[in-house]
Amino acid sequence: MQDEQQAKLLNEILPNVASQIRGSLGNMHAAMRHLAPGENDEALRKDQAIFAQSYYRMMRLVNNLSAAPMLLETTPFLTANAELVEWLGGLCRQAQPLAEVAGITLTFSCDMSSHVTAIHKGHLTRLVWNLLSNALKFTPAGGSVTVSLRVSGSQILLRVADTGCGIREDLQETVFDRYLHPGQMDPQPHGLGLGLPLCRRIAQGHGGQLLLESREGTGTTVTAVLPDRRSTDGVVRDVPFHYAGGFQPVLMELSDALPYGAFTPEHLDE
Repeated sequence: MQDEQQAKLLNEILPNVASQIRGSLGNMHAAMRHLAPGENDEALRKDQAIFAQSYYRMMRLVNNLSAAPMLLETTPFLTANAELVEWLGGLCRQAQPLAEVAGITLTFSCDMSSHVTAIHKGHLTRLVWNLLSNALKFTPAGGSVTVSLRVSGSQILLRVADTGCGIREDLQETVFDRYLHPGQMDPQPHGLGLGLPLCRRIAQGHGGQLLLESREGTGTTVTAVLPDRRSTDGVVRDVPFHYAGGFQPVLMELSDALPYGAFTPEHLDE
């Protein structure tokens, strides 16, 4: 019975909630774009930044709710060969200015100049954004987040390490299904606990696994261990694109980890 309820929650209820909210968010975005703050009205600029922040946080939540049915799937992903170093370095370069707004140093570390392997780029991009969001939101100003990529034997190790607060030992047991434990959910705006379960499913869909190491007060390291192999099939079925709104989809992906100062017009219009 519990499995049936979980399947109904992930496959029907959450995506339906997401669909209902998405339409209203479109109207909010249209209104938001027409609200022009006065050049010297700092109070209005702050209010608009908070409005934009809330919009992007809701859009991120909606996209994760829409992806929830993925947690019920077990079939391997279709993959295509991709160059990993430039792709992952590019994601980090997009996130670095926003991490700076939060007072956090974001670094990309890789000894390879290039490396090609078979991945589902859409899904793996979601994994990276979710891991970065978690790392940034639980790392205080002055801390650091390091994204690294290396090859070990026949495996790719994609690692996100932070110097944040870490995860209490008693909470680590449910870190991959916290959405089923309402009493253990993090306070707003830290989401419903779908991020890490989706990341684990994405790693497994590549034939890999997701490893977590964390110590309270020291930080957390999450490693996606993926097979290092090339594909002979160049066709890949990508995930549906969900419009992020505005000109900065990265703001949506990292929105619940950023202060309202990241949502001022100078960032929204870049």
